Amino acid sequence: MPLALLALAIGAFGIGTTEFVIMGLLPDVAADFQVSIPAAGFLVTGYALGVVLGAPLMTILGTRVTRKRMLMLLMGLFVVGNLVSALAPVFGVMLTGRVIASLAHGAFFGIGSVVAADLVAPEKKAGAIAMMFTGLTVANVVGVPLGTFVGQNSGWRVTFLVVAGLGVLGLLGVAKLVPEQPKAQGIRIRHELAAFRNVQVLLAMAMTVLGFGGVFAAITYITPMMTETAGFAASSVTWLLVLFGLGMVGGNLLGGKLADRHLMPMLYVSLGALAVVLALFTLTAHNKVAAATTIVLIGALGFATVPPLQKRVLDQAAGAPTLASAVNIGAFNLGNALSAWLGGIVIAAGLGYTAPNWVGAVLAASALLLAVLSGALERRTVTSGRPVVSHSAVPAAGVGPDEPATTASVPASR
Repeated sequence: MPLALLALAIGAFGIGTTEFVIMGLLPDVAADFQVSIPAAGFLVTGYALGVVLGAPLMTILGTRVTRKRMLMLLMGLFVVGNLVSALAPVFGVMLTGRVIASLAHGAFFGIGSVVAADLVAPEKKAGAIAMMFTGLTVANVVGVPLGTFVGQNSGWRVTFLVVAGLGVLGLLGVAKLVPEQPKAQGIRIRHELAAFRNVQVLLAMAMTVLGFGGVFAAITYITPMMTETAGFAASSVTWLLVLFGLGMVGGNLLGGKLADRHLMPMLYVSLGALAVVLALFTLTAHNKVAAATTIVLIGALGFATVPPLQKRVLDQAAGAPTLASAVNIGAFNLGNALSAWLGGIVIAAGLGYTAPNWVGAVLAASALLLAVLSGALERRTVTSGRPVVSHSAVPAAGVGPDEPATTASVPASR
């Protein structure tokens, strides 16, 4: 794997820390700004919606510069957003800072996925994407627990100052390690938009929304769930997040490895198992050992879906992958926003802190149904003798008339 993947992983580490650390600090932030826990949950929802909007917007703006330059600009925006959150005098300003930081998220992972995939051979693309996302998962083993510990002992503002520092480190890593590319001579946004006429691309994105949304339904409210229902002390949330992060790392790497071999079967198994585990979490959340074990499984199964879903989109939009890749990252966060909102609704309705687990189970089961539908449509297309839809013949966005497209064509059929 090229060394440039390390730079992408460093940036992903900083972004992953700021995305997930708020879960461990939600009660502290709510108390400081004197808002309710469900209201504080808008810091999760607002961030996620910012990713959804920022992913296509920043990606389109980025077509006028090289991918390396855009990745550096995105990390700069990320730093500014976290500084605003750290210094926020009122809740609204902190929410604004979260949104500013989130604008960098989707485009960074979207553009980074394309860069990572282009750095390796076709049969290693999902593994390369998983390597970049390892920074995101390792953030949950190191960055998020450490940020939670610092926030609970030194104040949550210190945590966001540290995260801003991680953003600076990520910016320097991209500047040093990611290879420079010539500026694109022609901008063909219409070719990128053409990918969204492919029903398989849309199905993959819908799976992303529902599948990973299932994870966030439970994890957004993990702190009150574990302290009020399982009986853990607030200080125990740190190591519980470590367990979640370890599960994410393992699931992400396994998902990347298996997706290069058996993409659709990998999705069937991981989404089905995730739905079952989330449903069981309603019961296991009442026992400390069972709750801790379930948290590991949720992290593993949830992130086992990330590399195959991202690769599925890249495969189906092979000739115009950049915008589709970024929008799919936005889809992950649309699921996060939807599930955090739904989880807050069921808690506010008096159904208890375990109620979001049922929301997550339903979302994951819905994603499984879409995966089965996608596979059935693909098999029917192959059986009918018609060619599988591919955009590999379409020039990639940003490729000029004298500049050949360099996209690896991967068969869409699994």
